[in-house]
Amino acid sequence: MRLVLERFSSGPESTLGLLFLDGAFQCFCCEDESRKVKVPGKTRIPPGEYHIAVRTEGGFHARYSQRFPDFHKGMLHVLDVPGFEWVLIHVGNTHEDTAGCLLVGAGAQAYLEGGGHILSSVPGYKALYGKVFDAALARRLTIEIVERDTAKGNLT
Repeated sequence: MRLVLERFSSGPESTLGLLFLDGAFQCFCCEDESRKVKVPGKTRIPPGEYHIAVRTEGGFHARYSQRFPDFHKGMLHVLDVPGFEWVLIHVGNTHEDTAGCLLVGAGAQAYLEGGGHILSSVPGYKALYGKVFDAALARRLTIEIVERDTAKGNLT
């Protein structure tokens, strides 16, 4: 199973993207801004292809086990991102809700200066999670991140 994240709008604080599952649009994504030099917790992950597994430890897993007891079995964890640790796919609305992770939602609002924020994050997350969890658990889920945006972020 394959996810493709196509970034389409970058701004000084955030990046928006479209997330496709096996070629079909699934949801929107919000990430931190682009930077030439990584700032921990404030930089989007580099483009490339990564495996996604399930993480069943840590604070996010504990919180989501309580928040979503009807379906949560572990966090979607993007593996082996150079220079990053614990990159997760989770709910959230703005760049302030992520520290290098991928936020997903059913809608998005783009800003004139580039970037934007996520709308309907919980419904978007639930829909994605239900479709990809088993593949992530079996380590048969990948994500390719493609830059189709013109980064206007903090390129320092």
